[in-house]
Formats: sequence, structure tokens, C-alpha cells
Amino acid sequence: MAKTTKRNQKLNDGLDREKLYTVADAVKELKSRSTVKFDETIEVSMNLGVDPRHADQMVRGVVSLPHGTGKTLRVAVFARGPKAEEATAAGADKVGAEDLMEDIQKGNIDFDRVIATPDMMGVVGRLGKVLGPKGLMPNPKLGTVTMDVKAAVEAAKAGQVEYRVEKAGIVHGGVGKVSFEEAQIAENVETFINAVIKAKPSGAKGTFVKKIAMTSTMGPGLKIDVASIEAS
Repeated sequence: MAKTTKRNQKLNDGLDREKLYTVADAVKELKSRSTVKFDETIEVSMNLGVDPRHADQMVRGVVSLPHGTGKTLRVAVFARGPKAEEATAAGADKVGAEDLMEDIQKGNIDFDRVIATPDMMGVVGRLGKVLGPKGLMPNPKLGTVTMDVKAAVEAAKAGQVEYRVEKAGIVHGGVGKVSFEEAQIAENVETFINAVIKAKPSGAKGTFVKKIAMTSTMGPGLKIDVASIEAS
């Protein structure tokens, strides 16, 4: 039987694992129990009543959090000419065309988001087997295939979060840092959850949001009262 460490015992001391928390109460618990020396990420996980193997039950989208994530995304942009200059001026970390494609083919994937102008999708398409499995392929529905590269780069840098349901029907995302104010974390969490709820696909039947949990990088997992979110 696995032995519980002193740190875990302290983390779980006085914690009711079966209790359903409001977002505000969960935030207080996670902040008060953070004892590590780095700034932990607050994460939200949602168990949805969907089967993503069916196209009409796929849940995917982006949401801009009001207080950002506390992390600066590294952004790569496929563009040429004035649009490439626009991307660079907006703060993109990598900008290019065939040269960027070749760099990625060599295994240099040191970025978190890929944006492309529509005319560059022929080049980007060759990277489908590389970027696809990592969830990095540009997508018009996510605003990452666009002529407005300036707005797309700025949104990514400002704290835009991309979410996508996994095989088991789970959606999760980082929604801030423990160092944020309680109200800021709570607002980010509620914004993320409500965005996923609004993205309910046409093929979803019955209860859409089954369970919600919150945790920090090294903290305990807390169950969230779904009714308190849907009623807000």
C-alpha cells in the first residue's frame, strides 16, 4: 500500500473529499494550501456527457480569460510579405513560410500556438502528421486561420485558452496562477466553464456537464458544485 507523505497529509488535513464546493470556496482552499516555492497553475477539468468519436459530439473552441493565464504563449505564424511583418510587430515568436515548415520538420517545435493566413494552408498542410497529434494545426473555427494575424497573435499572448475534449469526454485547461487574486481566479474559472457549456454540440444528449473539478499543480483535487455554475 502506498505510503502517504507528510506533505500530502498536511494538504488533505481537514479536507472533505466528497464536498461540493462553489468556485469561490475552491479558490480559497487551493490558495490557502499552496506551500511550494513556485507559482502553481490553477486547472479546471470538466467531465462531459459526449463521445468525441462522433463528429456531432466534438467540443472544441477558444476562450479569452479576463485576467489571462499567467503564462505567455509562444506563437508561430505562417505568413508572407506584409502579413509576416504584421505578425512580427504583434509579438509572434516565429514567423515564416517554407523555411518555418522545414524547421518544424526537423523537430523544432518550440511554440504553443500556430497561426496561418489562408494562403499558407497548402504549406501548413504538409505538417499535418506533425502538428495534428499535438493539437497545433491551425483551424478557421478557432481563429487560427485568419488574415487578421495581428489580432490572433495578440489574443494568444493576452491569455486565450484553447480547449478540446479528450477521448474520455474530459476537457481541461489552465486558468490562472495561485498568485492571482481570489476574485481574478474565480472570474477566469467561471469564464472557462461557461465557454465550454455554451459550446455544447448538437449531438450531445442528456446531461452535458457531469462533473467539474479544480486543482493546482501540487494541490488537492476539489469537486465543484455544477448547479452553482449553471445557475450563475
